[in-house]
Amino acid sequence: MRRALEKFLAYLALERALSRNTISAYNSDLESFIIWLKNNNINSFEDIRRNYIHDYLAELKDSGLETATLARRLVAIKMFFRFMFQEKIISKDITNVMDSPKLWQLLPDFLSSTEVDALMNAFPRSGKYPLIFRNRTILEIMYACGLRVSECASLTLASVKFDDETIRVKGKGNKERLVPIGKTALRVLDRYLSEIRPQLVKNQMEATLFLSRNGKKLDREWIWKIVKEAANIAGINKNIHPHTLRHSFASHLLENGADLRVIQEMLGHADISTTQIYTHVNQKQLLDIHHKFHPRG
Repeated sequence: MRRALEKFLAYLALERALSRNTISAYNSDLESFIIWLKNNNINSFEDIRRNYIHDYLAELKDSGLETATLARRLVAIKMFFRFMFQEKIISKDITNVMDSPKLWQLLPDFLSSTEVDALMNAFPRSGKYPLIFRNRTILEIMYACGLRVSECASLTLASVKFDDETIRVKGKGNKERLVPIGKTALRVLDRYLSEIRPQLVKNQMEATLFLSRNGKKLDREWIWKIVKEAANIAGINKNIHPHTLRHSFASHLLENGADLRVIQEMLGHADISTTQIYTHVNQKQLLDIHHKFHPRG
């Protein structure tokens, strides 16, 4: 990955004759992307899927980066992939149909309570097939605890504290936090552990909580697909991705009177300013209601 980046930077300097500052900006943006890939155990550009890039940008958006910065990051990635494809470093340019986020709203999308119910019911509780109930459990846990997709994939059996009704989450920088699970998600998780996971496990030493049909750790791409499939079954037309459940978790807590500092703690935000984006979401909702229902709105 580093060698490919060095070739790209040399191309920008020698063939495109870009300024040193511009090349430095490309280097910084792409270094950030490569570090994110390695932190998520992605060690080859050939292994990257388009939704990985969406997930990377969604996490940056969640951390409070401005829309213009997100757009610049995507431009750098698209130029890099186009170069690698032309140089035959990769066999396919997966970024050539990706839209620029210049029209993205700064505020994150989130689901209404009704949409959350529809999403959860996409995979029935009484499903006979273990993978269906596993998928339901993943959705419940991600929404109940406001997890990032990488955090959900990394959960282990030891993460769950049934007596305390909490889950221990390892977030960014390996920082740990305790998050309440909630009784609904706890009941679903209890059945998953007692009835479903034993049907999936192949190695009794495997500690990962959510397993694939082969008994291996379920990766973030599969969790992405599970969320997308549930949204499709539920008939939700919004652009749903795993981070949408995290946004919904925070927004619904705030709507129902939770303290912003408590939400910050549960989300694992290092800075309260990152969490404050949800106060803007709440204000936007109030404005929408006012415009819709007030006679002079």
